[in-house]
Amino acid sequence: QVQVVESGGGLVQPGGSLRLSCAASGNIASVYAMGWYRQGPGKQRELIARITAGGSTNYADSVKGRFTITRDNAKNTVYLQMNALKPEDTAVYYCNADVLATVYWGQGTQVTVSS
Repeated sequence: QVQVVESGGGLVQPGGSLRLSCAASGNIASVYAMGWYRQGPGKQRELIARITAGGSTNYADSVKGRFTITRDNAKNTVYLQMNALKPEDTAVYYCNADVLATVYWGQGTQVTVSS
């Protein structure tokens, strides 16, 4: 069994920064890729950043230049550094881990951008 746990959400003012963390643990031989998704009020869940074990990354256009995903392979942990946050970034942020083609999801962490 694999567990995925996010942390680091909270309330931040527009223009501020937050760093989210996501750790995968359990019966893991290797994690191929990990990604961050978000789901805003009344919206569908969308991919915002993804990183493979080899370090390849891709980002949604809406966060390019503001968000950075990094990864610690030894810890099966990924981080999402979010800068220049906007009210429209308000959402529940979810992490997932692709383990041998099975995707495991975390429970989500709330990010609220508001003055």
